[in-house]
Amino acid sequence: MGRRIKPAILKGTRDYLPEDAVRREFIIDRLKKIFRKYGFDPLETPSIELWDTLGGKYGEDAEILIYRFKDHGGRDVGLRYDLTVPLSRVIAMHQDIPKPFKRYQIAPVWRADSPQKGRYREFYQCDFDIVGSSSLMADAEILAIVYESLSSLGFEDFSIRINSRKIIRGLVEVSGIPIEREHETARIIDKLDKIGVTGVLNELESNGFKKESIKKIEKIITLKFESNVEAIEFAREFFKDSESGSAGVEELEQLLEFIDILGVPEGNVSVDLSLARGLDYYTGPIYEAVLKGVSLPSVSGGGRYDGLIKIFSGRDFPATGGSLGLERIYQGLIDLDLLPDSLKTHTHVLVTVFNKKFMKESASLARKLREEGLNVDLYLGKKNLRAQLGYANDRGIRFAIFYGPDEMQAGVVTLKDLKLETQKQVKINEVAEIIKEAIYGN
Repeated sequence: MGRRIKPAILKGTRDYLPEDAVRREFIIDRLKKIFRKYGFDPLETPSIELWDTLGGKYGEDAEILIYRFKDHGGRDVGLRYDLTVPLSRVIAMHQDIPKPFKRYQIAPVWRADSPQKGRYREFYQCDFDIVGSSSLMADAEILAIVYESLSSLGFEDFSIRINSRKIIRGLVEVSGIPIEREHETARIIDKLDKIGVTGVLNELESNGFKKESIKKIEKIITLKFESNVEAIEFAREFFKDSESGSAGVEELEQLLEFIDILGVPEGNVSVDLSLARGLDYYTGPIYEAVLKGVSLPSVSGGGRYDGLIKIFSGRDFPATGGSLGLERIYQGLIDLDLLPDSLKTHTHVLVTVFNKKFMKESASLARKLREEGLNVDLYLGKKNLRAQLGYANDRGIRFAIFYGPDEMQAGVVTLKDLKLETQKQVKINEVAEIIKEAIYGN
């Protein structure tokens, strides 16, 4: 047999055992329902991409986190870092897709990051994008989906922070920073939540930014506003001599108007002029959603990226989109105790086996219940009836059915509700509807 291998997984990855996996599927199903509600269809792309597809799209800080290697054919390839660049490649390869194109994709991505709480090397992104529309209503729909997704999962206290990369460019302009350092500036400001104001200012200084420029940036990243109106009024005055900054202010004003029309409450949206989003491909409105009272507050991010697809296609394709982080949402639901207690298994009922002589009869009953739309586990082990009930309890199965000689002769089953701790005999042709009513009718 050879040497025994110690079972282990790569640091920064996780196994999701059935209870966790069921809960994650609950979140995914809820999100898919909302994406479809807004007219989005699914798209699937490969986990592995050619390096030419991935390289040079994200910025220096992000690019070093891409898993890059040579395949057996000597090709330069990498594991996808996000789902946005692969989408851009798809659009360039299939330019006949009807536009505007609304797609969602829920899939794993990989980053060679330093593992810590909430930061994994493999994790799921839940992306939703609109390609082919330059209307700010497209951006507003993205924000409406974020709001509805978080609300539908039970979150109440959260904020969607919004800004525009045009405002970041305006900040570069009014601060006297060379325009070619715009992306560098954005990447440093984007570290604000991680390293704080002092850390950002120190990094700007160590990278050779002038003191006058740093003071301008410090003003923007330390300001707090009582309302979105106050933030817009300040920004309009601050960026009045910047064409890009003024355009960004107009974007935010219109975006606030549009998301109001789509039913996003003002109390859940906050104009944040310090929001930068470090990836290089953003060109317009950007956002980040933050939960309050949880260990990992940032759960969603995104923005407009009008120039990205042109890199692949040579044609302009305006695009905007967002992403919800499945792992962080799951952790937030756990922190706030928002997950239903029943989310342990998809199985509705366990059909027990009186003893091995009656396996055929129990199997026929299980088949009948499955044909009537129930998820049924037929017990296949060697334990007695009491132990079979323990098995059902351990798995979180709500119902158990006893079908022994007495029940068979009477044309009934004994139905035990493990949640309510009740037990009764019911006619065999009625048991499926009784279970369904208990599960779906209450």
